[in-house]
Amino acid sequence: MDTHLDTHATGRVVFVPTPIGNREDLTLRALEVLRGADRIACEDTRHSAPLLSHHGISGKTLISLHEHNEIRRIPELLAAAQAGETVAVVTDAGMPGVSDPGYRLVHACIAAGVPFEVLPGPSAVLTALIGSGLPCHAFRFGGFLPVKSGRRRQTLEEALASGETAIFFESPHRLAGSLELLAEIQPDASVCVARELTKKFETYHRGTAFELATHFISHPPKGEIVLLLHAPR
Repeated sequence: MDTHLDTHATGRVVFVPTPIGNREDLTLRALEVLRGADRIACEDTRHSAPLLSHHGISGKTLISLHEHNEIRRIPELLAAAQAGETVAVVTDAGMPGVSDPGYRLVHACIAAGVPFEVLPGPSAVLTALIGSGLPCHAFRFGGFLPVKSGRRRQTLEEALASGETAIFFESPHRLAGSLELLAEIQPDASVCVARELTKKFETYHRGTAFELATHFISHPPKGEIVLLLHAPR
């Protein structure tokens, strides 16, 4: 059975996207929810507290909700919503559930019939896709690239063969290795490395797999990375 948000319900869980870099990228609706929430579940309370303070939100009950305790926290959060509370859920950056905690809680809300709402907002995936200049009519998001080189190569080969723009999160210390693999598989594939999106030192590096591999081997990157690639079939 589908669960729809009852706007007249006294309790609910609200998944609130937070800025991926620039603290001003918080919607008016998100601010309203955070100001009115009875408790806020944060991936890292130490990370979320400065954001809330920046927007004048204080005196809230903050609890941790991360990959290691999400299953254990779920009954507590569901009970709070069932008791009439508004529970806001945020991650360190972007959309809860996208390579971040949240999916299990959504699933639990559906199973328990607890009203929940997902607000639209910042997403590194879509921001990088549009800024890359690569085709965006069909795309795939693969989360973080696998750590093991064999599985990483297979993932990149499948992405290149798909004919769609593929989007991955990648750590800065593994980026050069991933680009080298891409250059071996298809050196002329179109690639974009989006770094530190919405922050002061945001950059987009665009070129072929070979060109970007050459660049980043000699210029190790820092910060948060989104890797995009496209090779027409």
